[in-house]
Amino acid sequence: MNRQIIVLDTTLRDGEQVPGAKLNMQQKLEMAEQLKRLNVDIIEAGFPASSRGDFEAVQAIAKKVGDQVGITALARAVKTDIDAVYESIKLAQNPLIHIVLGTSNIHLDKKFNRSKEAVLQMGVDAVKYAKTLLPHVQYSTEDASRSEFEYLWSTIEAVVKAGATMINVPDTVGYAVPEEFGDLIRRINERLKNLNDEVILSVHCHNDLGMATANTLSAIKNGADKIEVTINGLGERAGNASLEEVVMGLKVREAFYQSYTNIQTTELHRSSRLVTYLTGLDVQVNKAITGENAFAHSSGIHQDGLLKDKQVYEIMSPEEVGADSMELILTARSGRHAFKNAVERMGFDTSGNEDFEKLFERFLALADSKKEVYDHDVFYLVTNHRTVENTSVMLYELVSFQVISNDLHPTASVTLKKGEDTFQDSAVGDGPIDALYTVIKNMVGLDVQLKDYKITSLSRGKDAIGRVNIRMEYEGKAYAGRAMDTDIIKASAHAFLNAINAALLEAEQEKQEMAAT
Repeated sequence: MNRQIIVLDTTLRDGEQVPGAKLNMQQKLEMAEQLKRLNVDIIEAGFPASSRGDFEAVQAIAKKVGDQVGITALARAVKTDIDAVYESIKLAQNPLIHIVLGTSNIHLDKKFNRSKEAVLQMGVDAVKYAKTLLPHVQYSTEDASRSEFEYLWSTIEAVVKAGATMINVPDTVGYAVPEEFGDLIRRINERLKNLNDEVILSVHCHNDLGMATANTLSAIKNGADKIEVTINGLGERAGNASLEEVVMGLKVREAFYQSYTNIQTTELHRSSRLVTYLTGLDVQVNKAITGENAFAHSSGIHQDGLLKDKQVYEIMSPEEVGADSMELILTARSGRHAFKNAVERMGFDTSGNEDFEKLFERFLALADSKKEVYDHDVFYLVTNHRTVENTSVMLYELVSFQVISNDLHPTASVTLKKGEDTFQDSAVGDGPIDALYTVIKNMVGLDVQLKDYKITSLSRGKDAIGRVNIRMEYEGKAYAGRAMDTDIIKASAHAFLNAINAALLEAEQEKQEMAAT
């Protein structure tokens, strides 16, 4: 009989640890809604003890989707972290406290500088305390793949006796190989089932050697009941095991693994696109399942075979993962249904009728003035609408601009709007983008530094769309800005303003936190 594998998505915790991938509150809620549609079993919503903002985001996610999806958050093996997790997730229907503590010699000696017995006792005490708050507690043996097996097992045995209901075995630094990791899980599984067969065995694999998906599948084959994964394989360093790869591996080879998930696979492509839009981190074109070329065939031999029968060269169809290369061109006559479809294909939620009607009115106004509305227009229509709707902070908007490029004095003139106020100024620079960013910096009055600037083509032809991603630094903190347009100068201005607005939003949030304390 096939086993159901529990899927925990940690895109909002481990995935957000990628430099430049930080999401604001509204973006996290959008992602959580999409994970609910994807039908993941558990969302790891963040690390609430790390900041007030992360605590509030986890709490908001628990309130919004916690009635249908299990919610957890990360805690170190200390009382204050566990309290923060409990307070942020307690309103969810199925809350789970997740505690992590290292078990490898290098972690014990270099990170904790404590004896094995002392660290083990820390874990036991943490689990016992967490059990006084909630019935479900997961314990992660950090760096398990580099740990001495008998000490690793002693830790697992002790925390299970203390009340842990899930044991998570992480390959924290991506050191394991499939045969070795599978054997480790098999040995733990055999002992765990004899100790307490109701405890769930889980794995969390990193991709430093490119084997995270293979290690995760090997663990499932050897008895793991639960997997921790991220959309697009996002995560620390080289990333985590990719949710879409593991899920489709199980689906396509179900007879081999004798396991399945409850993931709604037709939502995979949509989930991938939303993560890309929100973080600005591209998926490589040849990435399995969700890459642009994942279902593209250029070889004449392949094309001939496909025309005869798709199964000649396809082991799964694009439709199974929700892939659709067609872009709908919207106009003012497209109507609600077509617009709603375009918004949903990008991964955004449309369940709020009142909010959607406001959004539709903005779409009609844009369609009347622009005649044709493309995917990139829809994306910024939604994100700008929801940013404005969910903040009382006055943000900068681009009204107009003119950039003159030459080899003597590149010049930019810009008009910005903030609330009811309008600002105009001009500046010269070393090039058109430098001039543009110099005048914007002067107008907003913030001492920001541009750290990274990247232009990517998203389409071809005379109406090709360019995407601009930037990273800037303000007061020692990094902020990302993203924008898309057929005019890359305009996209550059929007990306810079988006990063500046992100800094203003965070400053306002910190101000409110200080006032609250």
